[in-house]
Amino acid sequence: MGDTLEFNEIYQEVKGCWNDGRLRFSRQSVVYKSSKTGKVDSISAPELSLAQWRRVCFGHGIKLATSSGHVYKYDGFKDSDFEKISAFFKANYKVELTEKDMCVKGWNWGTAKFSGPLLSFDINDSPAFEIPLANVSQCTTGKNEVTVEFHQNDDAEVSLMEMRFYVPPTTGDDGTDPVEVFSQNVLSRADVIQATGDAVCIFKELQCLTPRGRYDIRIYPTFLHLHGKTFDYKIPYTTVLRLFLLPHKDQRQMFFVISLDPPIKQGQTRYHFLILLFSKDEDVSLTLNMSEEEVERRFDGKLNKNMSGSLYEMVSRVMKALVNRKITVPGNFQGHSGAQCITCSYKASSGLLYPLERGFIYVHKPPVHLRFEEISCVNFARGTTTTRSFDFEIETKQGNQYTFSSIEREEYGKLFDFVNAKKLSIKNRGLKEEIKAKDGYSDSDEDEHDAYLERMKEEGKIREEGDSEGDSDESFNPGEEEDDIAEEYDSNASESDSEAEDGESEDEGKKKKVEKKPKKAVKEKKERKPRKEKAKDAGAPKRPMSAYMLWLNSSRERIKAENPGISVTEISKKAGEMWKQLDRGRREEWEKKAEEAKRQYDKAVKEYKESGRGAAASAGKEKKKKGGKAEEKRKSAAEKEREKGGNESFKSKEFISSEESSSESEHGKGKKRKAHENDDDDDEEIASTPPSSEEESGSD
Repeated sequence: MGDTLEFNEIYQEVKGCWNDGRLRFSRQSVVYKSSKTGKVDSISAPELSLAQWRRVCFGHGIKLATSSGHVYKYDGFKDSDFEKISAFFKANYKVELTEKDMCVKGWNWGTAKFSGPLLSFDINDSPAFEIPLANVSQCTTGKNEVTVEFHQNDDAEVSLMEMRFYVPPTTGDDGTDPVEVFSQNVLSRADVIQATGDAVCIFKELQCLTPRGRYDIRIYPTFLHLHGKTFDYKIPYTTVLRLFLLPHKDQRQMFFVISLDPPIKQGQTRYHFLILLFSKDEDVSLTLNMSEEEVERRFDGKLNKNMSGSLYEMVSRVMKALVNRKITVPGNFQGHSGAQCITCSYKASSGLLYPLERGFIYVHKPPVHLRFEEISCVNFARGTTTTRSFDFEIETKQGNQYTFSSIEREEYGKLFDFVNAKKLSIKNRGLKEEIKAKDGYSDSDEDEHDAYLERMKEEGKIREEGDSEGDSDESFNPGEEEDDIAEEYDSNASESDSEAEDGESEDEGKKKKVEKKPKKAVKEKKERKPRKEKAKDAGAPKRPMSAYMLWLNSSRERIKAENPGISVTEISKKAGEMWKQLDRGRREEWEKKAEEAKRQYDKAVKEYKESGRGAAASAGKEKKKKGGKAEEKRKSAAEKEREKGGNESFKSKEFISSEESSSESEHGKGKKRKAHENDDDDDEEIASTPPSSEEESGSD
């Protein structure tokens, strides 16, 4: 057997919510690390006093108890893991792993036992359920009744609000009330903050960015009290996950960040981070409200009774000693300007992004902390508003995406080298090397799936198919359309035709001069031409949806449930990514559904047209089209009459000579066609015959 045993996907219950993580048994200790928060529970081997194997909701679970009274429960083991874990415990911990059955009878009458930090409700010596007393927020008593209220977890889908216990009206041997005894046992171990005693120290009027305002901070031995003008917050040290001390980019201020889990609440607002802002120039002298012996015994040299220095140093030093956690500071990263942070924007708010040794933290609105171990990949993308900046995208293993935008172009090299050194997966590595070498960053927009563009393409294809089917019912006359074009662009159709056919005109410049006037009238006429609107048939069958739209309609509620508070645009983007990652089998299934819907649509359209309803719509459409053409012809005739009247008032010499030549050629052509049937030898004679005045006026 090896020196260690490791198990992945082991779950720990935290206030009604299951958090997964990794559990490792070694010869020296038992270590559990949460994947969600990164919090580590460590149990040294000598402290381990009890180990139980139980059947629970996630298969099998282990309950571990220490000599100091702490209890740890981990679920998610397989039945086959019992033998190797039991042998490991006997060989290394000298503790036997015993099997313990849970009572599943469903009875509500039993015995309440207080064992360490747990309240166990037993039925015939078998536990039915256990309540961690650290989750209790309040305990009240009534007549023969005790009500226990619990802290709420925002991540849990269903939360237990309260539980009531009925205590029989019996008197103990010493005459005590059993209801009061029950209540005192709960409150002695519950997480109920009571401000008893004096504060260790007080910091006055500190500037707080989250929650916003100025607060007096009172440091107590077990909790932190924020006292403001409007709100008060009490923060137990057990809820503090991490401490950060970050220098501002201007090198004159400092951020002190406290990460909290569970967060502090104000109405519906949750604050996962407490952010304090200090000036480096502000100094303070601090005296602890304790004796020197007590300070030495309690803090083991970490604090002194009298201290002085910068305000941010005093606050961070006291918090580090009381919370007993390390303070995280920026590592070796330096940006283009020499600062240890990068100016950027997140969710339309400007802030600072700090690359740390084990993650990224953004301050301050809203604060974001991302550990390297929970990051799936990162991406460098072009800025959406200007080419002088780029976006830095971080995608987590849970599928969440964080986009830090408006980063200066000069920061790209430093940030890329940092990400590369930390061996993070870069999404668009190797794409568009020329652009990367030239501009310093690459654009991955073309590689991403655009759900909206795909939907528009599908709808356009369907619309084109529907239009081609509707247009096939209408009659089309090429000659008629050519006549319309001639009427639109020529004020005198016969004259332009004769000039086009007669290529032996003596003066082409005169011809161009004559044609300039009608073009102005044509241009005005074209602007006044009414638009042709396609009539919609309200009773026609509805076009089918594409495979992507069918899948999106069925998956929209699931996406909303998995991402609470997600906006409509983010749903489309998220759906596009999920559709892109969908395997071929699932995608073919939806494509078959789309093909079936298309066949049903074609069948419905065919039946609709055969029933005569589609024909009536087409007839109305044709009638409207013909009416529009007749109206245009009438307008064209009226325009020609006006031009004719204006031309008769004055005719220049060039106009008359051009008019006579065109009339002669037209009349000659008519004679040529008639004479061709009788005798080809008379063509020259007929063509030289001058036209009469009636023919001349007719040709005009």
